[in-house]
Amino acid sequence: MAAPDLTKPAPGADAAPETDADDLAGLEAGLDALETYDKERKPPHRVLLEKVLPPVVAIVLVLAAWQIAYSMEIKPRYALPSPADVWDAFMVQWKKGTVFDILWTSLSRGILGFLIAVAIGTPLGLIVARVNWIRAAIGPILSGLQSLPSVAWVPPAVIWFGLNNSAIYAVVLLGAVPSIANGLVAGIDQIPPLYLRAGRVLGARGLNSVWHVMLPASLPGYIAGLKQGWAFSWRSLMAAELIAAGPELGSGLGQLMDQGRDLGDMPMMLTAVFMILIVGIGIEMLVFTPIERLVLRQRGLVAGR
Repeated sequence: MAAPDLTKPAPGADAAPETDADDLAGLEAGLDALETYDKERKPPHRVLLEKVLPPVVAIVLVLAAWQIAYSMEIKPRYALPSPADVWDAFMVQWKKGTVFDILWTSLSRGILGFLIAVAIGTPLGLIVARVNWIRAAIGPILSGLQSLPSVAWVPPAVIWFGLNNSAIYAVVLLGAVPSIANGLVAGIDQIPPLYLRAGRVLGARGLNSVWHVMLPASLPGYIAGLKQGWAFSWRSLMAAELIAAGPELGSGLGQLMDQGRDLGDMPMMLTAVFMILIVGIGIEMLVFTPIERLVLRQRGLVAGR
């Protein structure tokens, strides 16, 4: 029997490098696609159809249903004014020159209260997430505070601090801090343990680990907590302004609604409601949504849009 020729390559040996090269090329193409997807922009007409047209259609339908309900007199007209009546009430405030003052009074309180809540809720969330006995002690309390209606804090805050801005900020903080802290805790809980071990190997410990590993890795959950914290801040502020009214508090959106209630002026009350709604949606769309989209896009969690 003749000995096999060991100098000849085995069948399929030449095909293996070609297969590996094809796989590597496919992988590089996929990575290139991930890096360049955000360079592809949708044409303006598609953006108009997908982003602008649906909310405009929804608003038109709501206004049409509202006008039909008004015309059918489902409720007395003093209780259910028409959209035109509410617009006229807004124009009254506009001509008085009070719209921007009212908006700024509430918006400045909301922003300042939210920033203070971030300054308190962020370290609190870090401590709760990383120290087990603190988590066992106050974790359920934070969850309970988050589910507690903010309006429940208004009477105690007025008794504790008096009828002034301190009472309003106390209500805002009690509503927003638990949401921000819990959002950060949820984000840290979702960090793969490998990231933390890799950080320790590279020398990231203590505050360096927090700044360079934990916060960047938990950013999606943290931003979700910030969004919810702002919603709670704004809602708590409106509850406080609506109930706690006094000369020292000025005139915000809550006070405008309370004034409409005292006068029995439903168009004025609905004007305040729509202004509150517009501010809340505006902050969400102009601040938090772009930040959240940018963070998720950088992590490859959403497609470019």
